[in-house]
Amino acid sequence: MMTKRYTSLFVLLCCAFLSGCGQEPAVEETTEHTKHHTTTKEATGPEGAQAIGAQSEPDTLKGSLKAEAHGMIGPAHVTVAYHSPAVRGRVIWGGLVAHDQVWVTGAHSATSLQTDQPITIGGQPLPAGKYALFTIPGEKEWTVIINRNWEQHLADDYSEAEDVVRLTVEPETTTQHQERLRYEVVPQGQDKGAVIMNWDKLKLTLPVGV
Repeated sequence: MMTKRYTSLFVLLCCAFLSGCGQEPAVEETTEHTKHHTTTKEATGPEGAQAIGAQSEPDTLKGSLKAEAHGMIGPAHVTVAYHSPAVRGRVIWGGLVAHDQVWVTGAHSATSLQTDQPITIGGQPLPAGKYALFTIPGEKEWTVIINRNWEQHLADDYSEAEDVVRLTVEPETTTQHQERLRYEVVPQGQDKGAVIMNWDKLKLTLPVGV
């Protein structure tokens, strides 16, 4: 009788041990999944914003993607937040984007430019803060506008009286096609850099200093 009890106890202990061993891979898999999920979320940025990369091939995604570009220029952390439309075979300059009209330089909400340190744009001072980035595309030259009212839909509420910076920039024509509108914040030395907008076969460079 005692032998049967010891045998039963031994069998129960073995089952418990094997059951515990069988659960370990599931715990590790959950941990790896959590790590991967966190990394993916951080890569896409806050609230699902993406970093738009160089893209020459056509885009099958519909709509304008929510995007951000980040970079350090000297001690200043500069962020551009925007919606990125795709070319999708359309005529962009002088077509989808009209000449000589205020443009949000993106889609939907006004594109915003934020800096945590005072900087200069094209040599003009810009205090730390968050601003709207508008442009007036021309056939040869563009007017670049930094406006106090960053939270607005398209250019519906745009007021020239709220402009902080205005400058004229001549865009470059590129040989490489860029399917989705893309911003980059690029350091170019210790206290210099640029905010670069690239779409279709056009590149616009805004000189930034600290």
